[in-house]
Amino acid sequence: MTRTTDILVTALAPTIWGSTYLVTTEALPPDHPVTLAMLRALPAGLLLLALTRRLPPRAWLGRTFVLGTLNFGLFWVLLFVAAYRLPGGVAATLGSFQAMMVIAMARGWLGTPIRAGAVAAAGCGIVGVALLLLGPEASLDPLGVAAGLGGAASMAAGTVLSRKWQPPVPPLSYTAWQLTAGGLILVPLALLLEPPLPPLSMLNVAGLAWLGLIGAAATYWLWFRGIARLEPGAVSMLGMMSPVTAVLLGWLWLGQALTPVQIAGAVIVLGSVLAGQIANRPAAVRVRTTPPLAGAADLRNG
Repeated sequence: MTRTTDILVTALAPTIWGSTYLVTTEALPPDHPVTLAMLRALPAGLLLLALTRRLPPRAWLGRTFVLGTLNFGLFWVLLFVAAYRLPGGVAATLGSFQAMMVIAMARGWLGTPIRAGAVAAAGCGIVGVALLLLGPEASLDPLGVAAGLGGAASMAAGTVLSRKWQPPVPPLSYTAWQLTAGGLILVPLALLLEPPLPPLSMLNVAGLAWLGLIGAAATYWLWFRGIARLEPGAVSMLGMMSPVTAVLLGWLWLGQALTPVQIAGAVIVLGSVLAGQIANRPAAVRVRTTPPLAGAADLRNG
């Protein structure tokens, strides 16, 4: 498959993640963020384990739980803390710093060169997300800001390390391992920090099914597949598709108004995502080959 196809397939994941806010607010019981995160990750991971029938070998258990913590357990908990303590626009803007963090981490852990174009694209993306989501009600709670930046750093580290640590298994198995590990880590937190869930309605079950089967199992398979094939900086820029989808769904589904500033922000975000793919493209490797006839002549003359 071409790089363009890999980019488009990977972009489906954050595009679908943009539905998380709508599904959470409209279809799930409130005030159970850790429990809902656990129910999103663990059943999806166990289902994928049943389908792939491949458990992580002992040598990969430690790395699997580190990645499950970074990509799911810690990331989702900090994400919910930021969402509860900050206006949604502030939380999403802080999350968009992930792309900049990936550039720095990929330099340190993978030796990926820092390209000025990639840094500029990430910076423009942050500005675009701010224009798209920030409003006059934006306020800064210190704990919420720390959680927002911590969540971005957790996902950034998970993205880079998922590229650094590539087990000899298909992406679907790798996804199953990480989802299961992340879900298991969230089980004791949910039991300790939150009351039991109320009886679930059919709408609640449908919302959990969407977030688990589509928003976790399917999308993270696409995400980890993209991490294995694309540059970490290019993958992280695709994450900015999520707030664009969230705003569009709010407009289409909830009748929320779109201001000219938000439209401009969406255009900037989409432009920065495209620029990020170009800036993070690996340099073409030019291989010089000796023409067969010239080589044969050299042998005869030698």
